[in-house]
Amino acid sequence: MQKAYLILEDGSIFEGNSIGFSSTKYGEVVFNTSMTGYQEILTDPSYSGQIVVATYPLIGNYGINSSDSQSKQIQVKGYVIREYCEFPSHYDSELDLDTYLKDNDIPGIFDIDTRAVTKKLRFTGSMMGCITNNPNPEEELKNLLKQPHYLEVNHVLSVSSDSKYNWEQEDNSSLNDLKIAVIDCGVKFNILKNLSMRGCKVEVFPVDASLEKILENNPDGIVISPGPGDPSMLDQLSSTVEELIKVKPIFGICLGNQLIARALGANTFKLKFGHHGANHPVKDLRSGKVTISSQNHGFAIDPDTLPNDLSVSHVNLIDGTVEGIEHKNLPVMGIQFHSEASPGPLDNTYLFDRFIEKIKEEQNG
Repeated sequence: MQKAYLILEDGSIFEGNSIGFSSTKYGEVVFNTSMTGYQEILTDPSYSGQIVVATYPLIGNYGINSSDSQSKQIQVKGYVIREYCEFPSHYDSELDLDTYLKDNDIPGIFDIDTRAVTKKLRFTGSMMGCITNNPNPEEELKNLLKQPHYLEVNHVLSVSSDSKYNWEQEDNSSLNDLKIAVIDCGVKFNILKNLSMRGCKVEVFPVDASLEKILENNPDGIVISPGPGDPSMLDQLSSTVEELIKVKPIFGICLGNQLIARALGANTFKLKFGHHGANHPVKDLRSGKVTISSQNHGFAIDPDTLPNDLSVSHVNLIDGTVEGIEHKNLPVMGIQFHSEASPGPLDNTYLFDRFIEKIKEEQNG
């Protein structure tokens, strides 16, 4: 069995065994606390540029299937797990995790103390690292320190679609006849599915689409998708969002939420180790209801910089960070968590319905 190493920029070296593609990949190392959904995590575009550490110890036991992916390929730079299940058992399973990683040229490492890695990241914060099969990890540490930092790269450009496309879905409902334009900063398939299931006709636009192109077919509403990295690198899109807010109902999810806030004058900041998991309690300040949410972001909105026309709609009950915003006068809303789940609980799919209600209220005057 081939040895592999997880190396962190502080000089920490963790030795384990290799899984997936034998290579060296660099990225920001973060941990995810989800107990299930590793395929959805691996294919989530918001993880572009990152190496993911799974805190749940057993990974690979139910295999890989053709229906759970959230994009066309694996998006993470590398995968770190405690115990790898070599022989999956599930009626939907089509191949094993090792083969899936190899098919996508993604290295992984297992048989390491993921608890120790997670505790280090919680104490020091997310840091750059690499997974390598180089038998001289000290040499690879020097190479790691020469790599561009995660925060220096606009990762959205690598995950957004190259051109406009229509999302086609067989179970599209006829209950609504709404046209939704989705700005693709790294959209997950389940967002498109949730909109389509509610009868919406979904048109997806690349992140650099012009205001004129987005409005060309007169959509009833705009969804700004999640995506990776620092929202301050997308200030050009924020300018587009600022104009869209004036003319259309808007729903921002995760990165989209931050872009709405920035478009209206608020600031964002880097979290110490981010929110990555499917067990974050969030309180809806409108209803008082607490739901468990799926989250994947490294930045948050600074509440002290919110303009007067934006109010906080949701808060995180773990650290008090802003989890949602709502415009006081316009049909504009944003959430910091993933209402579409995948992975995680479906507690928050109601927010798609809330957005559709806002569109209809706007249409009815």
